[in-house]
Amino acid sequence: MTLRTPICDRLGIEYPIFGFTPSEHVAAAVSRAGGLGMLGSVRFNDPAELDAALDWMDANTDGRPYGVDVVMPARVPTEGAARDLEEMIPREHRDFVTRTLWELGVPPLPDDVSAGDGVLGWLHSVARKHVEVALAHPARLIANALGSPPPDIIASAHERGMLVAALAGKAAHARAQVASGVDIVVAQGYEAGGHTGEIGSMVLIPEIVDAVGDQVPVLAAGGIGSGRQVAAALALGATGVWMGSAWLLTSEYTLTTAATGVQDALLAATTSDTVRSRIYSGKPARLLKNRWTAAWEQPGAPEALRMPLQNLLVAEAHQRLMHSGQPDVVPMPAGQVIGRINEIRPVAEVIDALVQEADATLGRLAALGQPDAPR
Repeated sequence: MTLRTPICDRLGIEYPIFGFTPSEHVAAAVSRAGGLGMLGSVRFNDPAELDAALDWMDANTDGRPYGVDVVMPARVPTEGAARDLEEMIPREHRDFVTRTLWELGVPPLPDDVSAGDGVLGWLHSVARKHVEVALAHPARLIANALGSPPPDIIASAHERGMLVAALAGKAAHARAQVASGVDIVVAQGYEAGGHTGEIGSMVLIPEIVDAVGDQVPVLAAGGIGSGRQVAAALALGATGVWMGSAWLLTSEYTLTTAATGVQDALLAATTSDTVRSRIYSGKPARLLKNRWTAAWEQPGAPEALRMPLQNLLVAEAHQRLMHSGQPDVVPMPAGQVIGRINEIRPVAEVIDALVQEADATLGRLAALGQPDAPR
């Protein structure tokens, strides 16, 4: 039995495995291994940096297809330059972050590391520039992490032969996305890392399949890190899987392997060690639960600001936390499935294991109806 569904032929991939990651090295490795690497663009404040990353992918995917993931909120958030937005952040919030870092024993940034502007990719205007860059490359798929992209972006992608995907946390969202012209819906359950909704994958996936599966392919996301979970997603009606946390501990993911505290935190995490919170970006997102997240839940802690102000507020704090080398404070988005990942492996090895276990599981399930099937 081979792990293959109709979406494979449509996109020119071997396996219905979509690998979302902010690392171009991981995304390219996913594509080379037979899946579809999806490069998350939100970390690229400068569109030229995204352009360079996609140039690198064009040269390092062996001609295999890949995609780009953008973040375009359904409602346009507060706009402006980083300096202008900074002025909108209340003093109370700044004082809380400063005090919390001191209480956690987090040192200042090293002299050779400058504080960044935070993630501006949450801004609608920046996300549009990301799309413009992506449209100039041979990407096969553009996905929006926060629902349907605007109609003109969908039209531009279709004009260039690209498909458009959108992540959905409710069946109603999926219906609206299909009505707007989206080609693929990603049903993302509560277990997922990063921005996620309130409905668990076991309930959400078949609900969205029943709602729109007769019109567009549905991918399953949230809580998928093994071949058995891939097979379960297919059994629920999905035509493929969208995975993110599974790549955090791959050897190609230099964004984490270069930071020992982050790597140690991910390896030590259990399935109970994540929390869904607005403190990362201003929208509900699942990340590792630790002393940093706990501080925001204490009495007297301020409410998280709206997107993109919250991320600008904690931007330098995130840098300091990541450089601190302390596993119990790292601000890392991760899904509940991170507790099932306990070793660092190459991407190709991860995908091979997924495919082999999924094939074996599907074969075992197919044999259950046979008279001589094991009981």
